[in-house]
Formats: sequence, structure tokens, C-alpha cells
Amino acid sequence: MPILGVIASSFAQAPQYIAVASASSPYVNAYPWSALGFGTKYSDPATIPTNNLTDVAFKPQRDAIAFVGDGTPYTYAYPWSATGFGTKYADPATLPGGNATGVTFRPQGDVIAITTSSSPYIQAYPWSSGFGTKYSNPGTALPNRGIGVTFRVTGNVIGIAHATTPYISAYDWSSGFGSKYADPATTPTGTANNISFRPQGDAVAVSTESKPQQAAYPWSSGFGTKYADPVGLPAARSNNISFSSTGDAIATVNFSLTPYVNAYPWSSGYGTKYADPATLPGGSSNGVAFV
Repeated sequence: MPILGVIASSFAQAPQYIAVASASSPYVNAYPWSALGFGTKYSDPATIPTNNLTDVAFKPQRDAIAFVGDGTPYTYAYPWSATGFGTKYADPATLPGGNATGVTFRPQGDVIAITTSSSPYIQAYPWSSGFGTKYSNPGTALPNRGIGVTFRVTGNVIGIAHATTPYISAYDWSSGFGSKYADPATTPTGTANNISFRPQGDAVAVSTESKPQQAAYPWSSGFGTKYADPVGLPAARSNNISFSSTGDAIATVNFSLTPYVNAYPWSSGYGTKYADPATLPGGSSNGVAFV
């Protein structure tokens, strides 16, 4: 079964969960998670998706889970509890604008954002006990297919990785999309596949399909001067990027060429690449996350 998206909830208290978005029925899969690994799979929801899924996100408060993928309605969201999936939430009144590629909740849990392959490429909805009325599209539209999306930890900025120049875009967020921040002076070199803010909120990074396969910037009230590229670049296009939960490391995973994963210390930029793991991932890698 091809696996296209995976995310784990990571809280100090038990229980913890891991969910997978897949390309084959039942498309949604979720498991308890502990130091011992996977527990017994939760029962499938009563209403399962009908198409390939590409991404999944838990609401930070752990009371909802959302999946996105191909084919109308493009998004499936369910209540979540220690017993697993609840009854599927009603679809949003205004559906995402085409096949969906990425999903995230605002840290405060009051907004869900979805990137898509068709205009307007990014959609956001209030979230309370389900989807609210879609927010107006950003005043400055994305130029092409949205791929990855995330909020800054404070929830006041939304960042998007996308398919054409400038490849990374960010907007103020208050009660909807605000003004677009100026593009970075040095933009990424190719299609950006994912985006991550450092937990401290002072840096943002994207994974890209062209050398140097990643780009990172200081963040204050917008993009700062691009950090120097690390020594020891990924061997092929980077599919995902993530800062560690403590903000002292950054990792990327890549397509087609060993070692498939690269990790670096992070302070005020990239440090010297960590040694590759003794046992490498088994092939092309699509997701990376720290707990």
C-alpha cells in the first residue's frame, strides 16, 4: 500500500497517536503510539474516503483529524478521541479548488488551511465543530500549485510552499489572509515541496526539487537574508523538511538517491551535517518529523 502522508501526535501525556494518508482503500489509517511503537489499528471510520490521499494533520488539541487528497470533496475531517474516529464532519460549503496536496491546523486550533493543485491554490476555513465559511482568498494570489502549508507557532503568519517562482510565500494572518510579505531577496531555486517554521518562530525553511534542495531564512517581520547552504547537500530533490521540536536541528528527506535523509545541527544557520544513520531508509522518502 503506497503511503503518501504520515503524522504523529507528540504530547508528554498518554495516549499518543499516529495517522497515515494512503493511496489505497481505506485510505485513512490510525494507530495508538507508544515507546513500543504501533498499537492495534483503530477501526476505519464509518465514512471512508474514495480517492488517493496525500496529507494528514491532527488538530493540535487532538480532538479532530483531517485528511486531503484527490477527487471531490478533496478533504475528509473527523472528530478524534482515544477511541478513534467519530462521525465524519460535513464537507465545507465551498470545497477546495481541486486536488488537495497539503493540510494544516493553526496552532490555536481555530483555522484549517489546505493547499491545492488548482486556483486559488490555498484555501482556509474557520474551525470550531467543523468547517466554517471559507475565508476570502488572499489579495495577492499564489502563482501556481500550492504544495505545503504551515502556520508560524504564534499563528500570525501562514507560509506556503508552491510550484513556481518565488516558490515560497507568506501572509499575515489575523481573521483571514492579510498582506503578503515581500518575497525573499534570494528565492529558492525550484519547486518547493514543504515548509517548516522553527518552533521559536525565528526561521523558516523549505525543501525543494533543485539544488541546493533546500532554502532557509531568518524570520522576524518577514524574510531575512537567506542562510548559507549547508555542506553536505541532499543527493536528490527534497520532498520534506522539518525543524526539531527543540529547534536545534533540521532534517530533509529526498527522492531516489541514498542516503535519503540528511540532518544538521541548527543554531544561527546550518551546522556540520550529522553522520548518516547506520541503517538507512529503504528508498525514496517523503516525510520527516521530530518528536
